[in-house]
Amino acid sequence: MDVSAAAMIGAGIAAGAAALGASFGNSYVIRSTIEGVARQPEAKGSLQGLMFIGVGLIEALPLLTWVIALIMVFAK
Repeated sequence: MDVSAAAMIGAGIAAGAAALGASFGNSYVIRSTIEGVARQPEAKGSLQGLMFIGVGLIEALPLLTWVIALIMVFAK
């Protein structure tokens, strides 16, 4: 197996793992927000804003993983 094939396999595994981790993280953040709104409906606005910030930060990981994967694949 040459280096480029290993880089492509590693990039695919890294991208898949990052997507899986992000989906678990997003589900946990959204679940916690729904529970918080169910307990205190008047805090919906502040909880929703924090949820969007958290989801955005969680989604940054797969995007960075794609960039690193592309660098691994196309670097010579």
